[in-house]
This record gives sequence, C-alpha cells and structure tokens, in this order.
Amino acid sequence: MQITFEAIGTIKSPFKRIDDMPIQPSGAADVIGEVILKPELSRGLDDVAGFSHLILIYCLHRSRGFELKVKPFLDDRRRGIFATRAPRRPNPIGLSVVKLIARENNRLTVAGLDVLDQTPVLDIKPYVPDFDAVDKPVIGWLTDRRHLAASKRSDTRFKNK
Repeated sequence: MQITFEAIGTIKSPFKRIDDMPIQPSGAADVIGEVILKPELSRGLDDVAGFSHLILIYCLHRSRGFELKVKPFLDDRRRGIFATRAPRRPNPIGLSVVKLIARENNRLTVAGLDVLDQTPVLDIKPYVPDFDAVDKPVIGWLTDRRHLAASKRSDTRFKNK
C-alpha cells in the first residue's frame, strides 16, 4: 500500500551535515532551532504555548535505503533495525521530544533539536507524561548504554550508499 504525506513545514537547525550531530535529543539539550509551519496552518498552533514539550514527527529526508541489521551508534554489535533508532529505515520517519521555548505566528522556537537543517515536518503533538511516559520500561540492549546518548555524535555509518 502506498501512503503519501505532505510536509506541514520545515525544521531550521544548525546541523547542515549528517556527521558530528547529536544522535538523540538528550545530546542536544542546548541546541536551539525553529519549526516553521506553512503559514496557512499557523492557527493549528493555538494553545501549544501551554505545553513545555512537543513531539516532532518528521521525514528523514536525506536517508535512502535501509538494512534490516545495523550497527547502531551506541553499540558495536549488529542489531535489528526495529530495535534501534538508526536513520536509514524502511520508512524514514523520525521522532524527537523537544522543549518549547516560544511560539510566534507559524514559528516555534525549540530546544533539544537533533535533526538536520531543512528537515520536513510531518506532524507536531504535545508531549503529555501521563499519556507518553511508561512506568518502569525495559529497554533491552540499551540498558547499559543509554547514558552514552548524551555525548555520542553521529558519524557517516548511515550515510547513503
């Protein structure tokens, strides 16, 4: 089945290249950027200022192709793609939880941005801990490696071939 989405806006970030950018929002806490929606959608941002954090859903627009087993940034072993957050995926969809700093018309200023400049935005949702946070999750192979995400930078391992 073919599914088609249209971008609702773009993300403006300081990252122009895939290598040496944070691999997760936890490593980008101080990175400020903007989410710029199409002007005709700006009324959809009404009431968003009441939330401290937002979930950004976006297209990994520079990602092409995928492998079912990959060596993720936080491990030396090959893992199943769906047990990782590797960017080269069957459907190149990304998700980040960011801190909302301000809203002005169709622009959101956010912190914790770990995406490339000009990334197309597919959707924005409010982050609600009661809905989105799970009590005592089990995180598989990342259990002893999750702390590395705050300092690990991307490299070229997922660059298009």
